[in-house]
Order: sequence, then structure tokens, then C-alpha cells
Amino acid sequence: MKRTFFLMSFGIGAMMIAAQQTQAQSNNCAEHDIVVERLAQAYGESRQSIGLGSDNAVVEVFASMDTGSWTITVTRPGGPTCLVAAGQAYQYLNEPLANFDSQS
Repeated sequence: MKRTFFLMSFGIGAMMIAAQQTQAQSNNCAEHDIVVERLAQAYGESRQSIGLGSDNAVVEVFASMDTGSWTITVTRPGGPTCLVAAGQAYQYLNEPLANFDSQS
């Protein structure tokens, strides 16, 4: 469990660093409504998950179940929404948590 938590923390930290770099490149940023509309129209993507990152940044994952395309965005308070990652082969998973209380 500690390893999983570390890997998740590392991944979120890397996304936040990427978000800061991406935000500096304003060509990958726009108003939230515009980004959501473009992802829907161009790629058929809709929001699949949302979370709150450091400094109250909103991290969202958009994906298309039809094409498998996905995009991760970060929106800082009062700021534009910036694209931080995108790719293919998105799969929805709803895996149950492992039972760490039982002794083997």
C-alpha cells in the first residue's frame, strides 16, 4: 500500500510540475468552457474524473469510450485550463481495493 501511495503521489507531483510548465506555454491553455467544448467536438471526450491537487488546482481526466483518446487538464484558481497530457487506449477500471487487514 505504501508503494502504491508513493507512486500515486509521484505521478500527481509530476503532473503538477508539467502543469506549471504547460501554463507557461499559453498555447496549451484556454478558458475552461472552451477547452471542454473543444475536447468534446474534436475528440468526443467527456469528463471521466476530477480531483483537487496542490494549491487548489483542479485536475480533470477527459476521455472518449468510443475512440480511447484521453486528455488530462489542470486549472489553477482563477486561471485558465491547461492541457498537461494526452494519449490513446483509455480504459475505465473500477477495481476493488485490496484487503490489507487480513493476515495471510
